[in-house]
Amino acid sequence: MPDRLLTDTIDAELVPGARNAIRVCLRVKPEERITIITDEETSEIAAALQAEIEEIGSDFRVFSLEHHTRRPMKFMPEPILEDLATSQVSIFAAQSKPGELAARMEMSAVVNRHRIRHGHMVNISREIMLEGMRADFIAVDALSQRLVERARMTQRVRCRTPYGTDFEAEISPTLKWLKTSGLITPDKWGNLPGGEIFTCPWNTNGVFVVDGVVGDYLCERYGDLQRTPLTIEVENNRIRSLKSENKDLRDDFREYTSTDENSNRVGEFAIGTNTACTHIIGNILQDEKIPGIHIAFGHPYAEHTGANWISKTHIDCVGRDFDIWFDGEQVMKSGKFLI
Repeated sequence: MPDRLLTDTIDAELVPGARNAIRVCLRVKPEERITIITDEETSEIAAALQAEIEEIGSDFRVFSLEHHTRRPMKFMPEPILEDLATSQVSIFAAQSKPGELAARMEMSAVVNRHRIRHGHMVNISREIMLEGMRADFIAVDALSQRLVERARMTQRVRCRTPYGTDFEAEISPTLKWLKTSGLITPDKWGNLPGGEIFTCPWNTNGVFVVDGVVGDYLCERYGDLQRTPLTIEVENNRIRSLKSENKDLRDDFREYTSTDENSNRVGEFAIGTNTACTHIIGNILQDEKIPGIHIAFGHPYAEHTGANWISKTHIDCVGRDFDIWFDGEQVMKSGKFLI
């Protein structure tokens, strides 16, 4: 059975971000149906989202994961997937646990198949609701559109940082650039807060210093990596070497990227565009939207980019203070856009 969250005492500080999510990013209409998937840890934020939906007057169902399965979950509960398939809009506002990516991918498969406008808020926090979710997403979308139009005409993207990153991506016209600016359409579900463009690169080479954060459940474990960065050497789109003074981080990252034959392959090359995100907070959901480059090893979102390979894993890597060039023309200096 669906659940219901109490909305009598909503934290007023959560309201602007929740309103942005429901009314601006997802553009929920009274005649539409919404599925909200949450957990006990995130119930306060989910309640703020529910309150906005109730005010609009839409039909909705809420599912708290702990009421339907054990965590970490191996599979998304069938009643949730069945309900999701009947909705036009959905939200996943819950915390990630080790080994749950496959379950979330089951959810995204239903979202893709039914062209649901889906807001993905995995690991959402109060801090993010007060920062990245308060962005002017109309302006973020305009910036993202200008950037993605340039990127689609670009063959090579190079990026450097003062901390040792020197990395180049070769871009193929057969692999699509996607815009996930926070304004979510049926064509592509998006993270909230939004604000990035991304593709699956044809090839990448160089050194990428992860002095921001890494993704999935390792983000919560290690947080901000500025003091003990992870240095990744990539050759022909595969990890060649990993170095870090934090040996546990290095070993955990190596284990994660050894899960299957493509877990150590660069599947995503992305540029953050959410200008409301100005500093690393130690949470991948927001930190990957900071203006600059992030890459991910593993699943290349083949269903959207057109890549001809897949992986069971996907782990993002975020750095700081980028200079970026499109085919030799500089488009970012010290983390600030020049376009």
